[in-house]
Amino acid sequence: MKENPSILDKYPDYEVTIGMEVHVQLITNTKLFCSSSNAITDIPNVHICQICTGQPGVLPVLNKQVVIAGVKAGLALNCDIQLRSIFARKHYFYPDLPKDYQITQTDFPICLNGHLAIKLPDGSTKKIRLARIHIEEDAGKNVHSSLGHESFVDFNRAGTPLLEVVSHPDLSSAYETREYLKNLRLIVQYLQIGTGNMEEGAFRADTNISVRKKGAKEFGTRCELKNINSFKYISDAIEYEIERHITTLEAGKKLFQETRLWDTKEGVTKVMRSKEEAVDYRYLTDPDLPSIDLDAEFIAQIKTQMPELPFERLTRYMNDGLSEYEADILITDLSIAQFYEKARSYTKSKHLINWVLRDFLGLLKQEKLEPSTCKITPEMLAKLVEMLDSGAINNRAAQEIFSDMATTGQDPHTIMEKKGLQQMGDTKELELMVQNLIKEYPDKAAELKEGRDRLRGFFVGEVMKKTQGKGNPQLINQILDSLLKQ
Repeated sequence: MKENPSILDKYPDYEVTIGMEVHVQLITNTKLFCSSSNAITDIPNVHICQICTGQPGVLPVLNKQVVIAGVKAGLALNCDIQLRSIFARKHYFYPDLPKDYQITQTDFPICLNGHLAIKLPDGSTKKIRLARIHIEEDAGKNVHSSLGHESFVDFNRAGTPLLEVVSHPDLSSAYETREYLKNLRLIVQYLQIGTGNMEEGAFRADTNISVRKKGAKEFGTRCELKNINSFKYISDAIEYEIERHITTLEAGKKLFQETRLWDTKEGVTKVMRSKEEAVDYRYLTDPDLPSIDLDAEFIAQIKTQMPELPFERLTRYMNDGLSEYEADILITDLSIAQFYEKARSYTKSKHLINWVLRDFLGLLKQEKLEPSTCKITPEMLAKLVEMLDSGAINNRAAQEIFSDMATTGQDPHTIMEKKGLQQMGDTKELELMVQNLIKEYPDKAAELKEGRDRLRGFFVGEVMKKTQGKGNPQLINQILDSLLKQ
């Protein structure tokens, strides 16, 4: 069975071309051009002022942190940082756009070109080319009443800073698109310029899709998928659109350029608006904002602030002895990677990674927790692993202590002593138990001595019962081998 099946497998004569426009909401204290708070709140219209609500006679002032975030994103995505970039006004009319224009960058963005590498199912990599990254402000939000036909506007989001990352149409499947978005969001999170939270709209992707026969020189009719808030839904919507395009063409019908939404309940895309005619946004250079003029020294200073990026951390983990599979799981969640790093500072045990990926991640998933809200700290988990490695406890006791730590938040040593879970390491006492078992079951002992190793579990299990699970299985096996040789 193919590991990453695609709807295109049904239509081998066709290929899909996909380009992405991703809006990244930035983490800043204030908005893009004013001092209003950029914090998220459920209370409407509290983080607003005369500037972000478009009152007459006000002047915007650029937030320097946004420029720094733009340069960081450009450096991480291998872009050409532009020493001069210019803001423009993009005119359109909608209730949540208070000025009737959006301040953005068009002909002179802060970053040009660039690329982002993704891993393909066969293990090879593919570079997805970027056309540009530009800075722009967000619009407000329309709120539609469920009780009547009224609509309201919340301007809290108006003027919040965004980076728009625009790719070339280099993606050729739903799988590649999902990988591209995951990698891009990881970079945003590692740079700490955005949360990447799709449910809150902090990472929004518009997907442009067209289908054509293989070998065709011209792109097919493009449709845009908008406002989809999960990787799975984006993937499902792309698969649906690919088949819709192909079956429409096969039936001899015409495709129309349009913007479509994904209906998660019905599993279909639906028309949002037609885009047959190009919209005239009447771009013009914003007269109230000067150009952004950078120099090499400013960019060099930001380079010194760049954190370790996901692929760099992956390489480091693998050089430290982790498998690619283990390292890849760690880097896909920065909070988990940071938990592991902290625990690793307390122990160098090779078993730590198993406890993080198996037990700790399993606990977080089961209890719907984040590492920061879990009662088990990196130091506590490191202590538990050290206790197990030293022979102070066996694996059964370790699991019991882990469960207790998750509930109580107590130190593993305290739990061990309170519950009497110390592993029994008294050689003489264990040796006497094994001797008595050999006398009690001479036939089984003889079979084991002859090489029927399946009986080893019987003897070890019996000793573990007598020690109430506190015996050291490794020591028991050593004693058993020694006595059978006599």
